Formats: sequence, C-alpha cells, structure tokens
Amino acid sequence: MALTAIIEEHGGPEQLRLVDRDVGEPGPGEIRIAHKVCGLNFIDVYQRTGLYPMELPHALGMEAAGVVEAIGEGVTHLKPGDRAAYAAAPPGAYCEARVMPAAQVCLLPDDVPFDVAAAAMLKGLTVQYLFHRTTPLKAGDTVLFHAAAGGVGLIACQWAKSEGITLIGTAGSDEKCELALEHGAQHCINYNKEDFAPKVRELTGGAGVDAVMDGVGATTFEGSLDSLKPLGMLMSFGNASGPVPPFNIAILGGKGSLKVTRPTLFTHIADHEACQDMARMLFDKIQSGDVKLRIDQRFPLTGVADAHRALEARKTTGSTVLELP
Repeated sequence: MALTAIIEEHGGPEQLRLVDRDVGEPGPGEIRIAHKVCGLNFIDVYQRTGLYPMELPHALGMEAAGVVEAIGEGVTHLKPGDRAAYAAAPPGAYCEARVMPAAQVCLLPDDVPFDVAAAAMLKGLTVQYLFHRTTPLKAGDTVLFHAAAGGVGLIACQWAKSEGITLIGTAGSDEKCELALEHGAQHCINYNKEDFAPKVRELTGGAGVDAVMDGVGATTFEGSLDSLKPLGMLMSFGNASGPVPPFNIAILGGKGSLKVTRPTLFTHIADHEACQDMARMLFDKIQSGDVKLRIDQRFPLTGVADAHRALEARKTTGSTVLELP
C-alpha cells in the first residue's frame, strides 16, 4: 500500500485527500518506483480545477524522483536499485510509490540529489524544449520570459546565460525581479509598475525580441505579441492567469508575420530516446553548475493542499517540492 493524494471532484485545494492505494507489480514496459521527493507544478493546479479535465477519481502530480523497486518485461534502461527521476503523464506522482510506464523514467546521476531532480524534471525539460526544440535560438538572440522568478523562470534565466542568449524577464515585484537578475536575466521588468511591452522595445532599441516564452497566458498574450520582432515566435506554454482567449489570426500578419505555438512537454518527451536525450542535457547543466535549482518551499506529502494554496496565491519563488518520510 502507498499513501496517495487524489481528487474525487474538480475544485479548490480542499478537494485533495490522502488515501492508501495498492501499488501492485509492474507489467511489460513498466517499473515500480518508490518516491523520495515529488515536484509541484502549475499543471497540477490546472488538473485539480478542471481546466485540464481528467476522469475522476485521479491522483495528481507529474514529476518525482526515487528508487526503482522492480521492472517489467522489456525494460532495459533501468534496473532495481537505480536512482531515477521523471516528468511524465498520466498524473500520479503525489504518492509514496507507484507502478508506471518506464519509457519516460530517466536514470538519475549519483551526484544529482533527489530533491533537485524532483524540482527539475518537468520545469527543466520544459526549458530544454523551449530553447532547443521549438524554434532556432542561438547565442546573441534575445528572449522575453514571463514569470522569470518562478520555478521554470529561474531555470530559464540560467539556461539562457549558459547559452549566450539575452533574457529579459518579467515578475510581479522588485524582489522577484532581483531574484531573476541574480539567476542570469539581463533585465527584469516589474509588470505591476510598468507596461512590459514598451519597456521591451526600449531595451531592444525598438527591435523587439526573437522569441517570447509565456507561461502566464491571458494577461500577457497581447503584450507578448507586441514585444516580438518581425518573424518572431511566441511560445505560449502555460495559463497561470487563465487561458488565452480566441483571437483573429490575421493580427499576426499585421504585427510582422509572427508565429505562435502552444507546445506541451508531453509531446516532446513522448519518444523514449528524445526524452532520455533531453534529460541527459538537463542533468549535464545541473552537474556543470550552469543550472542551480532553488527550492524555496518544502511540504510533506500530507501538506499537499497547503502547497497548492501557496502556489495559486503566487506566494512561491523558485521550486516547491513534496517530501516523503
């Protein structure tokens, strides 16, 4: 049996409840993993509220790190006793142990701690595909990254610096802007004090940025388009302020033949080899010191509802993890 956080109805954090579930044995292509630390992400909130509907009841959680306990037939890249980490669908990481498909579970280097891996997998692989798999970016390019002091944002600030890419961040307070700057952002705009799009134009000498990485959604979408140079790419990868409303696609032509994409991590990691390659690049960044994970909030699994409340209230910086006994 394993303690597991589930929801039986969509709604607020109060819908999260803890139950004991039978874990079972892995079948072909599966593993059983005992978790040490689980990660917390905004996608968990979207699933809990019903923005991303699921069949209920369902466990939540998309990333974790722990030790492989057993493997099923056909699993060759992992063995019992291996340290491992993952970001993967379907959700179910908020638990002591689970049986799950092995393809997206990655061997964890000995010098990457469990809490770092649990905080890094979904956010770090997201940054990897934003910088390397979505549109061509190279040293000397400039990107705008919203919520630059959040878990994904602080990784993105460091990643951009390590790649020679100029990152302009946005955040909701001077303190959060300072945090982004400390992690490698060249500039950070407090969007509660000034309109970010004109400031981006000013910082780029009127040119605009090559790409915008926008996990905020509704409140930043229009300004994100106005921050791009002609032929620029808007990567809308999240909805922290709500989903982007419908818009007339013709405006993209008038604003400079802009490109817009709505990627998801799970498309990028669906292929086993691609997922493993992406994880190796992420672990290399961590091992080299180019990316340092900042874990500012830690909750026990039994405090998962409080963790969700803190995340939704935007009271968090860096990453948040759930720790197992």
